[in-house]
Amino acid sequence: MTAAEIRQQFLDFFQSKQHAVMPSAPIVVKNDPTLLFINSGMAPFKDYFLGNKPAPHKRIADTQKCLRVSGKHNDLEEVGVDTYHHTMFEMLGNWSFGDYFKKEAIEWSWELLTEVYKLDKDRLYVTVFEGDEKEGLDFDQESYDEWKKYIAEDRILRGNKKDNFWEMGDTGPCGPCSEIHADCRSAEERAHVAGATLINADHPQVIEIWNNVFMQFSRMKDGSLQPLPDRHVDTGMGFERLVRVLQGKQSNYDTDVFTSTITAIETITNKKYDYSDSKQAIAFRVLSDHIRAISFTIADGQLPSNTGAGYVIRRILRRAVRYYYSYLDYKQPLLHQLLPVIAMQFDTVFPELKKQEDFVARVIKEEEEAFLRTLEKGLKKMDEIIKQTSTVINGKEVFELYDTYGFPIDLTRLIGSENGLEVDEAAFEAKMLQQKTRSRAATAIDTEDWIEVHEVAKNIFVGYDDLNVATKVARYRKVKAKGKEQFQIVLETTPFYAESGGQVGDVGELMMGSEKLNITDTKKENDLIIHFADSLLEDMSLPVTAKVNWEKRIETTYNHTATHLMHAALRQVLGTHVAQKGSLVNADILRFDFSHFSKMTDEEIRKVEEIVNEKIRKNIPVVIKELPKEEAVKLGAMALFGEKYGDTVRVVTIDPNYSIELCGGTHVGHTGMIGVFTITAESAVAAGVRRIEALTGAAAMRYFVDKVSQHKQIAELLKAKDPFKTVEKLIEDKNALEKKLEALENKELAVMAKELVTKTTSINGTNFLGLSISISSTDALRKLAAQLKPLLNNALVVLTSVVEEKAQVLVMVDEALVTSKNLDASKLIKEQIAPLIKGGGGGQKTMATAGGQDTSQLDKVIETIKTLL
Repeated sequence: MTAAEIRQQFLDFFQSKQHAVMPSAPIVVKNDPTLLFINSGMAPFKDYFLGNKPAPHKRIADTQKCLRVSGKHNDLEEVGVDTYHHTMFEMLGNWSFGDYFKKEAIEWSWELLTEVYKLDKDRLYVTVFEGDEKEGLDFDQESYDEWKKYIAEDRILRGNKKDNFWEMGDTGPCGPCSEIHADCRSAEERAHVAGATLINADHPQVIEIWNNVFMQFSRMKDGSLQPLPDRHVDTGMGFERLVRVLQGKQSNYDTDVFTSTITAIETITNKKYDYSDSKQAIAFRVLSDHIRAISFTIADGQLPSNTGAGYVIRRILRRAVRYYYSYLDYKQPLLHQLLPVIAMQFDTVFPELKKQEDFVARVIKEEEEAFLRTLEKGLKKMDEIIKQTSTVINGKEVFELYDTYGFPIDLTRLIGSENGLEVDEAAFEAKMLQQKTRSRAATAIDTEDWIEVHEVAKNIFVGYDDLNVATKVARYRKVKAKGKEQFQIVLETTPFYAESGGQVGDVGELMMGSEKLNITDTKKENDLIIHFADSLLEDMSLPVTAKVNWEKRIETTYNHTATHLMHAALRQVLGTHVAQKGSLVNADILRFDFSHFSKMTDEEIRKVEEIVNEKIRKNIPVVIKELPKEEAVKLGAMALFGEKYGDTVRVVTIDPNYSIELCGGTHVGHTGMIGVFTITAESAVAAGVRRIEALTGAAAMRYFVDKVSQHKQIAELLKAKDPFKTVEKLIEDKNALEKKLEALENKELAVMAKELVTKTTSINGTNFLGLSISISSTDALRKLAAQLKPLLNNALVVLTSVVEEKAQVLVMVDEALVTSKNLDASKLIKEQIAPLIKGGGGGQKTMATAGGQDTSQLDKVIETIKTLL
């Protein structure tokens, strides 16, 4: 049975049990401050478990893309080393929202595994929650009694809170769980050691394949447990593990989920995968796993970057590059070559990757090229460290190699051992801990429990039509982040738009009589609309009036509709490959990121502006309708990759032949309301992604007035009717004068160099030149050194000067001295000179410079270097 068939059988089975089969949510999380990525099958359904909104169906089945690499579920360093951890994985799940409970969940899981998949019942074990006296939780007798109907009691094991009580996080829905484990060992091993003793013992062949979670409680901030109003079922079955068990393999990587990728790596590298624990075999597994995580997160809208979710993706990609560079001896970009294999494999289940294959491959290739250059620099740095180290590489340098050059500690350890050096791992781990502690502190959010004020059925947004409504507070809570204390407020009915789809959240006021409370921001937590304030009203239980700042809203609305007009214009001018990759829409500016592989020309920018302004002048009606998603797609509506859409979608149409997009943002009634549109900047954001910044309405008019005013001032200053031609002539004259000045300066420096050579002294066989000189700039100082170099042999030179009231120092070391006397100009500058002049600097071994605040120490600088000889 193939992996694709196994997946389909799961979905078909639960569809036959009246479950609605749902597509996977994007792996990148948009409206949940507690998550960067979907890390479990239940994450997309949090709102239903929390009671923030009703589930669209009482019963759901799906296969969900998940990613675990950081925080509580940090599996990254295990990936590729063992046989069953992954970064990205699929989680098969069946869900009950206030419908069936333990009886049906247990019955159906057993039926699917043993009757449909035909798993050997004698290889299966189950666990149930043993209870917890401290928590006041009883033994899960109900699950135990259900399991007795299908399996011998000696195969029903009792598990503790750690293994058999599932919690979403520090707070939130939770409950006992019942796991199903498979013993994949040989008959001989099973006869020798009972499988029951190996459950949850990290045995690579005795593994959990399914977890039935029975959501009964909610964990409060104070640690107490409160019963949920409805009981739910949340099940998760690791797809890769299930396939391994059904295909009778000893490793997830031996299944057809990964074998096509491993075969492609063999072809590219001309190396063979040998199923061992060698570094080469681990590299094959790392690559075949990591390419999936990298590809699908980029396809779902997360580009590699230096912060947040983007940094996680960059870390995964760099880990893969290090492995193929170090252990497959492949020194050029490799990962992007695997995209066709992955895209084809998942085309029917996750089609978003195939649709963006070229774009994703381009992004990955450019990331690889950039990091390979960094790795080369790291190897040079490692060479320097080896030359300067006698026995142990210190932890600070090991951490610098890891943090700056991407060297994992095992690579540093390997290169060190090859050169007879050890690594100070304790100091390295201390540095790592400091970094993690700083990172956690920067992102830590202390959230108190909700204080319920009025019980409301749901949180309703009415702000498309009304910016001033009478409402009441449903609940509120206190939060603290980065030392700042705020309050989050939920209203029964709200006109405030919550940040989403690139549009910022509304600001405004809550009013109760003469009392006013400023709303500083509005965001979504999953689908719950949360209003931020720095304080509370005196009595939060009384009716309030919610009033949006309409000026900021209308200006934001101009920019959002203009974004749609520009998106369509870009597709006309540049091609239909253009797709939105990010946006920011607020009252001041619109910023739009899109897929395109080259800088836009001035002509292309002007053409886009012309098209958008033409559509504005035509005053086209902006038609907004809610339609079934299938109908909207048939109309040609553009959906954004990485966005999660429901069965019913909001369709924004600006001329059916021009722009139709799925969008939840706020828009003008007619395009003429925007007034005018202009592009102010176009730049690169990442590989294959460009960014446009633009203005509309009054902001655009102010921009035009400023530009016209600047033009007039320049014309008056130059006393010219055509300032452009005059400026061109000034630049030509300036360039010519600079060339003449440079020629004169070079002549002066040549004369100075010849004069300085005569002041060279010999110290222990080395020529030394150390002088304080008068010179115009640090650039001239470097040019002087270049003039001196051919005139001196076996020389150590230190020149100092005061330039613009700052100390400047240049050290030049003959290449022969670098070897014979172990002199390093860069090291001398950093370690001995920069501290003296209270500054910094750097350079190469043969020449380096420093600048600093303290000009009184320049004579001491010369003496310090001279003493070395």
